Order: sequence, then structure tokens, then C-alpha cells
Amino acid sequence: MFDGERLLDGVTVVLVKDGRVAGVERGSAVPDGWPTQDLPNGTLLPGLIDAHVHLCADGGPGALDRLAECTEEQLDATIEASLGAHLAAGVTTVRDLGDHRDAVPAWRSRARPGLPAVVAAGAPITSVGGHCWSMGGEARGASGLRDAVRQRADRGADIVKIMASGGVLTPGTDTMSPQFTDDELKAAVAEAHALGLPITAHAHALTAVRQALDAGVDGIEHCTCLTPTGVQLDDALLAALADSKIMICATLGSDPSVVVPPQVVAMAERAGITEAVLQEAVARLHWGGVRLVAGSDGGIGPAKPHGLLPATLDEYVRSGLPAASVLAAATSVAADACGLGDRKGRIRPGYDADLLVVDGDPTRDITAVARPLAVYLAGRPVAGRRGRHTPGPG
Repeated sequence: MFDGERLLDGVTVVLVKDGRVAGVERGSAVPDGWPTQDLPNGTLLPGLIDAHVHLCADGGPGALDRLAECTEEQLDATIEASLGAHLAAGVTTVRDLGDHRDAVPAWRSRARPGLPAVVAAGAPITSVGGHCWSMGGEARGASGLRDAVRQRADRGADIVKIMASGGVLTPGTDTMSPQFTDDELKAAVAEAHALGLPITAHAHALTAVRQALDAGVDGIEHCTCLTPTGVQLDDALLAALADSKIMICATLGSDPSVVVPPQVVAMAERAGITEAVLQEAVARLHWGGVRLVAGSDGGIGPAKPHGLLPATLDEYVRSGLPAASVLAAATSVAADACGLGDRKGRIRPGYDADLLVVDGDPTRDITAVARPLAVYLAGRPVAGRRGRHTPGPG
């Protein structure tokens, strides 16, 4: 069992009652009368947490751009299909960091049971004409940023997402530059914190990463540190990020079977974004003491389908990170980043019985996470190839 923080060798019994973990026992003894589920050669983990997804986007070409054309019913159907794909991959909680006009918080009020838990940001706050402007989150000026944050809170958001720099998928925006002034970003951070909400910043540009750090955000998405001469992550910035306890979600991983369109590759390369550059930056962040979170950016295009998190974890390991640290980034650390560290992301008595069993030992071979044997939500099996079941008298 990997309990969210460390691997425990040997046979482990996890007792589940009323949707929660009732006990964790070393050895194979089971109390009399308890139905059992036996999964030989499996490793038990907390259900995975994907801390960066876009549930409204269907993973097709131009997924984000097409959202404005969708009806509420179509958005609801895409959200549920997206969550189904995550669940099949062993993901039992997601953090949605950008939808169309707050569709995900609205959907939660009518959500059907049996799907992963959702932490929602609503529409991302962006500058006028800025990255993902079509999703409905444009704002300008310090007062406008405060209003935008309050609107997210009023509509049920759990976290605020702000686009601190431009992005590759929105033509006309600049990945090398901030989208807001220092005063605007600080106003958004102050308003979010006054309302008791964390705030995370999309930031590719080095200047935007520094600006977000100075403004006091709780997280940075991508954190690519781009400049016109390439990625620059110097020792001083690395130390400042580590000291701040900011959560960094690098959003690595893609579907290797998908051929990325040449124009997208060209845009990324012009921005200085390549797989090797991103992997090197992630390794520096980890070994520099920064808390890394696992998130796939699932839904934004064909190379980023929903359910991609196992590929994200594989790329983290290929970047040079220890497998145990990578698993923590997708369980306990991700739960902390989502504000759920008191009930998810760890296998402990009293925690939600969201569990994953994989074929093999992912601390030795991270690709084991792509081979789920069973997935449980609140103790109930919902996906995977389930093992031997022995019913109890009840």
C-alpha cells in the first residue's frame, strides 16, 4: 500500500464503513463478518487527484474555442463524460481550472452520484481579449478584478483561477508577458483571500511567474518561466518559490498516439516550449524543494484527453523525479492543493474511502498506475478489473 505519503510493504487490509476508511491493518486478518475484496499482486493507493482539468472541453480540436456554441445540456453531458474518463483512469477527484461562464459550479448543483469529486474555479479571470477570453472571464482594473473574484465566490467557486500571462492556444496573446498590472493582480489575490478562497495563476512568462509570486498567490499553473531567450529559472527564483510554499502544477503529459498539428508545435516552439525544456524545469523545481502537484490540463485538445493523469505521472518520472514523490503529487499533495487534505489523498482512518488498486508496484514502475485493477468511490467499486469477493454474513 502507498498511503499517500509512503509505501508500506506486505499485505495490507483497509477496512471501510459508511464510505470512510475505518481502519488500516498490516497482515491478512479480517474481522469476522466483514465482506472482503482480495486483489492479489495489486498495490493499493488513494484515488488519484488531477489538479488541473477543463471538464467542459471535450478534448477535440479547438475544444476551448467551441465552448461558446454549446448549450447547458451539451456542457453538462461533456462534464459527465469527462468525469467518467477520469474515473476509469483511477482519478476520484479533479480540480477544474477553467470552464465556460461558471458551468461547472452550476452543474454540481444537479450532479448525479457516482462521479469523481469536483473542486471548481468557474470561468478563469483574464484580461480583455486575453488568454481564454471567450470563456467569459474578462476583467480590467483593480476594482474590476475584485468584482470578478466576488462573482466567482457568489457562484460557488472553491478556488479562483487567473490568467497572469498569455497562452499558446489563444492567438494574439503573449506567453512572454503579464496580462495584468501588479496592482490588478494584487487586488485579485487580496479579494480572494478576504473571501476565504485560494487563488492560482496561469503563468508561462518569467515576468508573470515573478509577479504572481510577489502578489501572494497560492499556486502557479505551468510555471514555465519563458523569456525571449528561452526558459530562465535561476537559483534565486527557485529558492523564493520553495520558501513561499506555493503549489506548482506543471501540467506535463500528453497522449503519445496523437500527432500534434504542425501549427500548434510551431506556436509552442516559438514560445520556447519543448518537452525537454519542460522536463528539465520540473526536475529543477522538485530538487529545489518546490511542492509539485500533478495535473494533466485534460480536455484542451486531442493530445490532452481526459483521463490522461497516468501519462502525466510517467512524464514526471521520466523528468527525473522519484516515483514516490510523483505519487504523492497526485494524492496527498494534490489533496492539500485542493483544500481537501483533511479527508482525501491519504489512506487513514476517517478519510474518504476513495481508493485505487493497480497491477504492480508503481514505486518501482510508475506505468502500473495505467493498469487499474479496481477503483472505489466512498468504498464502492466503480471501475477496473475487480478481484475475488468474499461476502460476509451481512
